[in-house]
Amino acid sequence: MTTVTSAPFGHRDGAAQQAAPAGDAQAWSSFASAASDAEFCQAWLALQCTAVAGVRAGLLLLRAPGAEAYVPAAVWPDPRRDVSYLTEAAERALKGRRGTILGLDAADSEHVTPGTLHVAYPVETDGEVHGTVVLDVATRPEAALQGVLRQLLWGAGWLEALLRRQGAGRESHRLERAAAGLDLLQATQQHRDLGEAAIALVNELATRVQADRVSLGIARKGVVKLQAISRTAWFEPNSQLVEAIENAMEEAIDQEAAIALPAPTATRGRVNVAHRELAARASAEAVLGVPLLSGGRCVGALLLERSDGPAFDAEAVLLVEVAAELVAPGLERMLESERWVTGRWIDALVSLRDRLLGPRSPTLKLGAAVAAAAILFMVFVSGQFRISAKTLIEGATQRAVVAPFEGFLAEANVRAGERVRAGQLLARLDDKDLALERVRWASEKEQSERKYRDALARRDRVASRILAAQVGQADAQLALVEGKLAKTRLTAPFDGIIVSGDLSQLLGAPLEQGKVLFELAPLDAYRVVLQVDERDIRYVEPAQRGTLALAGLTGRTLPFTVKTVTSVSTPRDGRNYFRVEAALDETPPTLRPGMEGVGKVGAGEAKLAWIWTRTFTDWARLAFWTWMP
Repeated sequence: MTTVTSAPFGHRDGAAQQAAPAGDAQAWSSFASAASDAEFCQAWLALQCTAVAGVRAGLLLLRAPGAEAYVPAAVWPDPRRDVSYLTEAAERALKGRRGTILGLDAADSEHVTPGTLHVAYPVETDGEVHGTVVLDVATRPEAALQGVLRQLLWGAGWLEALLRRQGAGRESHRLERAAAGLDLLQATQQHRDLGEAAIALVNELATRVQADRVSLGIARKGVVKLQAISRTAWFEPNSQLVEAIENAMEEAIDQEAAIALPAPTATRGRVNVAHRELAARASAEAVLGVPLLSGGRCVGALLLERSDGPAFDAEAVLLVEVAAELVAPGLERMLESERWVTGRWIDALVSLRDRLLGPRSPTLKLGAAVAAAAILFMVFVSGQFRISAKTLIEGATQRAVVAPFEGFLAEANVRAGERVRAGQLLARLDDKDLALERVRWASEKEQSERKYRDALARRDRVASRILAAQVGQADAQLALVEGKLAKTRLTAPFDGIIVSGDLSQLLGAPLEQGKVLFELAPLDAYRVVLQVDERDIRYVEPAQRGTLALAGLTGRTLPFTVKTVTSVSTPRDGRNYFRVEAALDETPPTLRPGMEGVGKVGAGEAKLAWIWTRTFTDWARLAFWTWMP
């Protein structure tokens, strides 16, 4: 086989000019007046065969729409003639995508009759091969064969124009179909209610496909119920016509395919008994049923009827199928939104059951097995039941240092958090007024004593008794002032730590009698205060053991023993908490009053399932009792 490249366009060779067929003008006339694609291809092939001298037969192969096979589009001179012997040259041209001549090599003798050549040339547009043309010509020199290839090259331009026109037509149909489908989808999505969306869909579809009646049925629990009829506000659900429409819809749903009556080529071979019965009952000339499928699940069906007029062609069937595919998911969502919640749960449980028992979803099966094992473990295994509570560390004995009398703050030597020793000065009150008062009462006492001595010397008993009382009064006032002066120095009663109190910003400020200035706690004795929720207080008793984890000592836990369960509750965050006091078994040196953490009190053993669900169970019991009449 020899591959010949195309040369520049030239005139016919001498043999072609001398042997021009007499039907050349007729071929041009047929080519110009072709009314269909088949006539165009036949006239084009005849024109190519008459333009080349010595052509015995010609074959034009084009790819079938939507398929990979190549079928004869035209045969010359007689369409009934068997030209299958030209397929070898056609296959080589299609594979090589170049002009091919079969018969120049001796190896081609089994495919080519002696004295003839098979000349093939592919037909391409935009880099895609659409077919090939093959001519059975008489043997001629290679230069003359170049003219044959040139003629096929230039003649292929007419076929390319035809193919481009067909492609543009198909794209135009697709765009029109897509636009119609989007319009139908928009008409449906404008409504949130299923009934309103169904009415809008059937009315718009009836206008688009020029149907006399369009019906929409919704599938619920395997049964189709008529939802809407075009241009109809109300219909009788139990009428015979509605029953016939629903039967036809179920027929389309069962086969999961469009059913048309009369049936176009694409829908032939499908059962249409219910459609025929509907056509007879409704006196319809054409009936079309299309199922609504969303994700493999049947939502419902569309049924179109024409009382008179043409049957539903393949284009109309395709348009309705496209519309069904577009609107089915939206209708399914509307249908789901109108269902009872229990129905959704049932569907979810059924789907979960199918996935668990089916051959797929190994991850889900493994997760279910792990969950079942965890549930069994919680039901049958017991664990330590402990009550958790917020915990605060307090000193075992906490002492308050208060203002002994009204006065002014003169000195503040410590603040909260500092460690102090017994007798250490904490603060000092201003004693100037007290010192002056002490001088005044000392002078009063001295004067009264002198007068008392003079009265004794005069032996005046009455005056001496009065003066003796005045001396005692002055002495008492002086002792009182001396006592206040001694109390101006506030000292620590024991070794400990200042828990609260900072007077450094109150120097010179007046103090009221009894005002708490400092709070001290010892460093060698503490108590644990647990705030137990009222729902858990019934499980806490004295002598129970527990452990404490403090925010400031997260590296270790401290054991304690419950000492007192008080009946004092404190409301906080909408709940009541009871005060429970406990004693630490050991006191680390880094422990300080005021530290907070979480304490857990051991309350025996119980099933893990009860431990982890008791809070919800108690809430459910209380809620159920509240709702009961």
